[in-house]
Amino acid sequence: MTVSPQSYRAALRRHPAGVAIVTLMSQAGPVGFTATSLASLSLDPPLVCFNITHTSSSIAALRRAASVVVHIVGEHQLELAQRFSRSAEHRFSDQGSWSLLESGEPVLAGTPTWLRAEVQQLIPAGDSTLAIAEVTLIHCDDRDGVTPAPLVYHDGAFLATSPLPAVST
Repeated sequence: MTVSPQSYRAALRRHPAGVAIVTLMSQAGPVGFTATSLASLSLDPPLVCFNITHTSSSIAALRRAASVVVHIVGEHQLELAQRFSRSAEHRFSDQGSWSLLESGEPVLAGTPTWLRAEVQQLIPAGDSTLAIAEVTLIHCDDRDGVTPAPLVYHDGAFLATSPLPAVST
């Protein structure tokens, strides 16, 4: 039985995913892309993974990168997520929206949670590459003591989240 790319894509569009932006520094300057494949892989050591397609404009830079910053995007950052999912030349066009960590990676301003991680493995898998990285630094910025709501991607659209009422038992 063969699964077509169209039916596979349609089925997985029904699975919501958190939105992350991965940034890194290349010889040509900052590089970044939106990823909805971020997952926790291991607690000890702290490992995350994400994938990137072989046709991505960022794949060559990732193959040479020693480290990345994974930004867990809040719902207030819809414009940022959209910008990093489009043309590469516009991703870092707003100079005031990012800075460099002491270790040299670009970090996006206003992102409530980000992780600096050292790339451990890049594993070719079909038409993509699975990146595995060890988290070495964590930044969490709660706004007025409240964890910011995440941005979610589902069925081809970015969505905000809202809590559901508790169910009585």
